[in-house]
Amino acid sequence: MKTISARDAKTRFGELLDTMQREPVVVTKNNRPVGIMISIKDASDTLIPELFMEKEEGYDNWFKAKVTKSLKAVKAGTTALTKHDQAMDRAWARALARAKTAPA
Repeated sequence: MKTISARDAKTRFGELLDTMQREPVVVTKNNRPVGIMISIKDASDTLIPELFMEKEEGYDNWFKAKVTKSLKAVKAGTTALTKHDQAMDRAWARALARAKTAPA
């Protein structure tokens, strides 16, 4: 990961944009990290887009209730946790299966 001062980022902005397409870039001010620049592609793999999405009314309450219910089920032993890779494999398999059965 590259590091660049805020002053250099300002004067070499085009270069900064090119670099952040390849890897994240930490921006510093007075030798302290103050931000990080990442590409849209990298951001799409994080929760960052969620922060900027417009949500339907009641979404936050629905999401909180869903997470609370899941945590209670885990604590009660009525469900089990799944490793991230396994969950992603299942999600992709379901998405692919739906795509194959969806009308064209």
